[in-house]
Amino acid sequence: MDHRIRRIVTGHDHHGKAIVEMDGFAPNQKVRPGTGLVSTLVWVTDETPAKLDTRTDRADRTIGVPPPKNGSVLRVVDFPPVSSQSAAISQEEILKEMGVSDTAKTPARHAFMHRTASVDYAFVLSGEIDMLLDDSEVHMKAGDIMVQQGTNHAWVNRSDKKSRVAFVLIDAEPLGIGH
Repeated sequence: MDHRIRRIVTGHDHHGKAIVEMDGFAPNQKVRPGTGLVSTLVWVTDETPAKLDTRTDRADRTIGVPPPKNGSVLRVVDFPPVSSQSAAISQEEILKEMGVSDTAKTPARHAFMHRTASVDYAFVLSGEIDMLLDDSEVHMKAGDIMVQQGTNHAWVNRSDKKSRVAFVLIDAEPLGIGH
């Protein structure tokens, strides 16, 4: 299965003419141990408003799930169907890998449950996936879009095929509530 994501980044030449600065497969890709989940970091900003024409690969870094303070993250995640191995992973391991702190006051509904202080735009590109909340869930299919506002949630692929979701996370003020 091909997990590569073609990334095209535009900018300007020294005369101010619009150009393509990068066109190729996004190189910053990692596989989460035990889950088979493949995460491709496409772009990151560290400030708002964002700086344009940095002429650097802003995704050439190691970063957890949350966006930088006052910044944003664009990543594409391939979720394989849940396996017995991935279902057995502890929430502590998952959160550590994601770079998310555990502020749980009660046991999590699912090991993948997490929260970030961000507004998240989730675009289901292919397949189907379930987004679990504390007491409910939403089934999503290709073409569906979700806006999350700092909610506690988990993404779980209960189908028999890979699901690909594009996420844009924008830093937000923390809600001041726990898990």
